[in-house]
Amino acid sequence: MPSHIEAVADAAAAAADFARNCGLADEAAFGIDMAVREAITNAIVHGNKEDDTKQVEMTLNCSSQAVEIEVSDQGAGFDPVAVPDPTAAENLMKTSGRGNFLMRSFMDEVEWVSRPEGGTIVRMVKRV
Repeated sequence: MPSHIEAVADAAAAAADFARNCGLADEAAFGIDMAVREAITNAIVHGNKEDDTKQVEMTLNCSSQAVEIEVSDQGAGFDPVAVPDPTAAENLMKTSGRGNFLMRSFMDEVEWVSRPEGGTIVRMVKRV
């Protein structure tokens, strides 16, 4: 998908529909919708810097045990350890910086992997 913020809602809705079709309950599908919104937004805004020449990819896989989602960008890379803790007192009133926290809250597993060719892959798993 293009690195346009307008793509976020359609990608999140598609992921939630996919999760429901894989047998997840509406509550879990809602969590996937929220996590995908954050992952896609991060990929577009922080990864690709809203560069029209760069793409964001989302892959969805379903098994009897889980739904797995990967979101990748073509940015400069990302270190999740460098992100300030949004629950720390000095960050509570900030208007941004909660995306990774929300992804971890809604999903059972979240990891960030640097792509050898550049960019980052966010891999998220929700168990059935």
